[in-house]
Amino acid sequence: MRRRDFIKLVGGSAVTWPLAARAQQRAFPVVGLLSSRSPAVDTPLIAVIRQGLNEAGFVEGQNIALDYRWADGQYDRLVGLAADLVRQQVAVIVTMGGDTTALAAKAATATIPIVFAGGTDPLRSGLVTSLQRPGGNITGSSTLLVEMEAKRLGLLRDLRPHATTTVVLVNPDISFAEIQLSDIQTAAHSIREEITVLNASTIRDIDQAFAKLVQMHADALLVATDPFFFTRVAQLVVLAARHVIPTVYFRREFTVAGGLMSYGVSQTDAYRLLGVYAARILKGEKPGDLPIQLPTKYELVINVSTARVLGVEIPPTLLARADELIE
Repeated sequence: MRRRDFIKLVGGSAVTWPLAARAQQRAFPVVGLLSSRSPAVDTPLIAVIRQGLNEAGFVEGQNIALDYRWADGQYDRLVGLAADLVRQQVAVIVTMGGDTTALAAKAATATIPIVFAGGTDPLRSGLVTSLQRPGGNITGSSTLLVEMEAKRLGLLRDLRPHATTTVVLVNPDISFAEIQLSDIQTAAHSIREEITVLNASTIRDIDQAFAKLVQMHADALLVATDPFFFTRVAQLVVLAARHVIPTVYFRREFTVAGGLMSYGVSQTDAYRLLGVYAARILKGEKPGDLPIQLPTKYELVINVSTARVLGVEIPPTLLARADELIE
């Protein structure tokens, strides 16, 4: 999705935008923002990126322009969208929505600086070869959400210790699906948990997966980390509630929306860093000299109101470990 489409969504003028954009992009350096998700999901995070840019003196429309591309959960579009930003000769590419987005940008250019927000260990995904000095044209941050799948499975076991049918919902189309599934299966083996893996990469797939969950009489569900799943917060939370399936998620937004439990990290710091790093690169620093930033704080969020509705008793030990309880 191009920026003019975003302007339509937020009520701007679609008529005057193309001419204004060309004039602005001639005058200012352009930061290309590439996301696997959608404007509706990314708008709050873009505000955080802007904050990071503003702190360094870069203000959109005054001395910088932003050019947007959204894949709307269709990962196969990312390669073409990244190539389009390269053709536009943007000054920096900022990627959002996981390692799949960052890898698409990296494949598209070895010269334009890239600042990414990833969800897995960037060494494992092949984005960089060093965290302290990533080298080349790429740097950024990782929330390590994928590496926390084992922790989420353990929390689900603490919640439902006598579960006989635990299901993991995975998107097989993400670049780190193999790593993710391996971590989950290793964790399940270590705690002697039998799991069933269901795949979903479209809206229809999610509906079909929950139909299978009902047929299986599933006791618990782990929604694995995936940017596409994050665009389907309402669908996943509503289906879990409708079918009374205790579920753990990877972002607190699910729990705020009525999901039972989540374990992850705050996105604010990671996305603010994208703006900060983009600004430093615009001022002349090399991306390969900027260290990859990793999370330092994790948060367990439990929606106790949802627990009551589902008839799930949260163990006192789990409640005591929670960083936030939503009533």
